[in-house]
Amino acid sequence: MFGVVHYNFNSESNIHSMVEDTNEKKSTVDVSVYNADSSEDLDTNTKSLNPFADPKEAERWRAIYESSHYENLKYFDPEFEWTPQEEKRLIRKLDFKVFCWVFIMFCALDLVRRNVTRAIADNFLADLGMNNHGYNLGQTIYLLSFLCAELPMNILSKRLGPERVIPFEILAWSIVCICQAGMKNQATFIGVRSLLGFLQGGFIPDMILYLSYFYNGVDLPLRLSIFWIAIPLFQIVGSLMASGILELRGTHGMAGWQYLFIIEGFISFGIAIPSFYLMRTGPSASQNRFTKKRAPWFNEKETKILVNRILRDDPSKGDMNNRQSISWKHIFRTLASPDMWPIFIQGITAFIPFQPVSQYISLILKGMGYSTFMSNVLAIPGQFWFLINLPAVVYLSHKLKEKSLCAGIANLFILPFVIAIVAYPVDGNKWVKYVLLTGIVSEPYTHAILAAWVSQISNNVGTRAVATAIYNMTYQVGSIIAANIYQQDDKPYYKKGNQAILGICCFNIAMAIFTKFYYMLRNKQKAAVWNALSPEEQKIYKETTTDIGFNRLDFQFVH
Repeated sequence: MFGVVHYNFNSESNIHSMVEDTNEKKSTVDVSVYNADSSEDLDTNTKSLNPFADPKEAERWRAIYESSHYENLKYFDPEFEWTPQEEKRLIRKLDFKVFCWVFIMFCALDLVRRNVTRAIADNFLADLGMNNHGYNLGQTIYLLSFLCAELPMNILSKRLGPERVIPFEILAWSIVCICQAGMKNQATFIGVRSLLGFLQGGFIPDMILYLSYFYNGVDLPLRLSIFWIAIPLFQIVGSLMASGILELRGTHGMAGWQYLFIIEGFISFGIAIPSFYLMRTGPSASQNRFTKKRAPWFNEKETKILVNRILRDDPSKGDMNNRQSISWKHIFRTLASPDMWPIFIQGITAFIPFQPVSQYISLILKGMGYSTFMSNVLAIPGQFWFLINLPAVVYLSHKLKEKSLCAGIANLFILPFVIAIVAYPVDGNKWVKYVLLTGIVSEPYTHAILAAWVSQISNNVGTRAVATAIYNMTYQVGSIIAANIYQQDDKPYYKKGNQAILGICCFNIAMAIFTKFYYMLRNKQKAAVWNALSPEEQKIYKETTTDIGFNRLDFQFVH
């Protein structure tokens, strides 16, 4: 009728031209929005949350799922209904079967990747003949390797399956962690840290991809908040362990930090082995090579609920199968579009202010005159409040249905502490300094909000796999910057470094507000174009467009 074959990234201007060429009367309709906010209340009847209620729309999506060879296709049922009680029971079962072990695996990652920050409370730097510069260089190389591994490992995980790739990652980094006990100098420190970073780099995006197979857009942010509770939890556990293990220094001629790497490496190794057995492919494939003779985790009805609740929350989760490779097109489209960059920029800068303090707090405290034991113990209160504040800010975001402004709370929270520590005299009371440092370390960590937000607005399986990896890469870029803020000539109180942190903190608050208004403007622009189309034109767009993910006109950004 209109001679439309496809639309590209300039589809908004194309449709405007198409609208101007027709004299048909336009009728205003609401933009079709597929996001988590449309399904937050389990007590709402499932029928009213069903984007497949229109039979024509259901058939259009069925054709997409068939062409993609979607692995859960046989359980797709647009007319299937279930009760809120059944869904709640199933989510509890899902948490027990899937999420509990995910959390334990993340604990293994965090125990190992952060133990070097506890090792420096021992005579670690002196034993390896290093100073702050050498330590910063090793941490920078580690983070660069971590960053470089994220996208390739995520692509590999998408092709082979995260349930296969992740256990091998844990096994490999556990062995390398144990081998850190053999480090002799700065060169071996840098080499081992580089290898460790590469082996750990793909874990977080791989795990988010894995969880997205089981959870919808409402479930994921809350689970990720628990996911990242492992950071403060194992900072506390790690500090308690280190305060005792480092006292072994001199036993059998070994340093305390050597015992630390060996013991924590074997703990991680003990988690790697069961992971081969406990991870599964997806809702309809809850058996693996080790459990073929055992009953699947979910019966027929439970599997149908899992599959259909995921698709009704985000129909795009079936537009690729879970063994389909990521194409260069997905990578290019994700990087080329400006719509992801407000979150990517926050990924770089949002967590820089608290990271230098978190990484150096044991060393700073030791420089203030505290013993090795007390330097580790006094780090615990800040880690405890970090543990409390992390899920609290994610829960606040969930209840308010607000992402942009809640993401800015972290920097708003620590701003008074940063201002105070910049202004406080160098020769001031050390307990006052300790309280200010603890306030910075107590940051309400919003990484879970941003990571889940990226997954939620991707609106396409391939884009989601790429975008989550890129977001985690931006986080590592920020971590690299953070690792170089505290310099050797600025010790022991790092006044220049704290001044830089203050500037970045103010930028982050402004960036959070900008992101809110950016997505509001983009939604308004999309809605204006979409609502200017007649139902027939909208139908043609849905059937012929090559726009994918967040580039679609019938998709709105949550913010």
